Amino acid sequence: MNFEQILNDLKNKIYYPVYFLAGEESYYIDEISDFIEDHVLTDVEKEFNQTVIYGRETDVLSIISNAKRYPMMANYQVVIVKEAQEIKNIDELLLYIESPLDSTLLVINYKYKKIDKRKSFFKQVDKKGVLFESKKLYDNKIAAWINNYVKEKGYEITPKACAMLTEFLGTNLSKVVNEISKLIINVPEKAIINDELVERNIGISKDFNIFELQNAIGTRNVLKANQIVNYFAANPKENPLVKTVTILFGYFSKLMIFHQLKDKSRNNVASALSINPFFVQDYQVAAKNYSLQKLISIIALLKEYDLKSKGVNNISTSDGELLKELLFKILH
Repeated sequence: MNFEQILNDLKNKIYYPVYFLAGEESYYIDEISDFIEDHVLTDVEKEFNQTVIYGRETDVLSIISNAKRYPMMANYQVVIVKEAQEIKNIDELLLYIESPLDSTLLVINYKYKKIDKRKSFFKQVDKKGVLFESKKLYDNKIAAWINNYVKEKGYEITPKACAMLTEFLGTNLSKVVNEISKLIINVPEKAIINDELVERNIGISKDFNIFELQNAIGTRNVLKANQIVNYFAANPKENPLVKTVTILFGYFSKLMIFHQLKDKSRNNVASALSINPFFVQDYQVAAKNYSLQKLISIIALLKEYDLKSKGVNNISTSDGELLKELLFKILH
């Protein structure tokens, strides 16, 4: 069962006796668990029928004991286990899951770990209740996710602002949602979120960020590229070399794909590179400035400097100096 189906059932008061919410992406787990905690019972019913337990403070027998209680003056009781990944031998819950109480909603939050659905424990969970695996989004899916989320909230976001958030916040959806919430609080209803709003409310410089560095390198704007790299070197905590190299690797990899496309129409390029069509022109310009042979050498450079940033063949050169060296070799 996927996230949307689970929430839709909960909103329609279709409940299951067991919810095992697992996976590396905590956002969806929290959304489902919080909805159950906030909406299944009334405030009065919660006093006697809602229990929240933390994994490091409990064990399987205690969870089963709580789950086997009957509700008082309510149709259901809710037992929520947070940080369940801290519990040893959690598969011993099978004793309860094989025959759960229909009047109990047992919610297990098992974060940051993958599960093996082939195991009998998880097969039984899936049979008796809801087994949900919350997977991390790939980097190339984040921009589309941000666009959809912002639209659901009744706003629009410009491609540049979306790109800035994508590069700055990464794939942690909880962090992404938290920062977008800050933006929404500070803009009028149905407003368009642009790069200036992002800079003002989140603290991402619209002139000195990895997105602008890519553009400066792509257009061979040597002055602007060096200004940004000098800024990065002066602020290494906010702009770690490992992250910069990783993002540039993705950028130049997409340029290599662009060179090899037979159909270079706007829509086909956007689809092949997994980018917003708004940015296709940037790749067209960059492809003219970097031949396929040059791109191959740049990819090799990025791999070399990734290793240097991790201490391989580098004893004392700072990340800032390494980045300056790398930029020089890319541009010349």
